[in-house]
Amino acid sequence: MPRKVLVVEDDSNIAELLHLYLEKEGFEIMVAPDGGKGVELFRSEKPDLVLLDLMLPVLDGWGVLKKIREEGRTPVIMLTAKGETADKVTGLEAGADDYIVKPFEMKEVLARIHAVLRRFCGEEEGEGGGKRLTFDKLIVDLDSYELTVNGKKVDTPPKELELLHHLAASPNRVFTRNQLLDEVWGFDYFGDSRTVDVHVKRLREKLEGVSDQWSLKTVWGVGYKFELSTQQ
Repeated sequence: MPRKVLVVEDDSNIAELLHLYLEKEGFEIMVAPDGGKGVELFRSEKPDLVLLDLMLPVLDGWGVLKKIREEGRTPVIMLTAKGETADKVTGLEAGADDYIVKPFEMKEVLARIHAVLRRFCGEEEGEGGGKRLTFDKLIVDLDSYELTVNGKKVDTPPKELELLHHLAASPNRVFTRNQLLDEVWGFDYFGDSRTVDVHVKRLREKLEGVSDQWSLKTVWGVGYKFELSTQQ
C-alpha cells in the first residue's frame, strides 16, 4: 500500500507542486488549504507523514502540530519561509521531525521525507526488547512512549523520551551534540545546537536525585552521556 502524505499548505502553487512530485514518487497525497482542514484530514485519513506550513489561515502550523502531537507520533516536516535558527529550534522542540525552509528543492524534500520515514519505521519495527529500557527506579519505554520514574508515569514529550532512550541504550558512551541531533532528530542540523541542551535540562528536572545508580552527565567540551555507577 502506498504511504499517505498530508500536505497542509495554503499556497496553491506550492501545494500543487508537492502533490505532483510526491504522487510521481508513489505516495498517496491529501492537501489541506488551512490548519483547520489539516487537523480534520489528519484525524480522518491517518497519514503516515505530514508536510506542514507554518503560516496558515484558520489555525497556524504551531496549532496544527500541537494537535497532532496530542494524538500521536506521526512524523511532521515543517515547510516555512521562516529560516531563523530560533524558529528551527522552536519547531523541533515543539515536536517537529524536520524543518525545511522555503524556497526549497524538491529533491531535498523527497530525500528528507524518505529519511524521516526510514527512521520512523525503524523505530516502529525495531527489535523487541531494545525499545524498553529498565534501570533502578527508571523505565524508558518507546513501545508505549512512557517514562516511569520511581514507579510513577511522568509526562514527557516524544523527543525528550527519544533522546533519553538513545543515551540510555548505550550506557557510559559519550555523544556529541551534533551526533545527538543527527541520530535522534534524524537529519543534519546546521546552526544552534542548544536544542539538545534544552532537552537535557528538562530531562534532568524529571530525573535529578532519583537514583545513585545512574545519571545524565555533561562531558564538558564534548557532549552528554547516560552514566551507570559501578553498583549497577
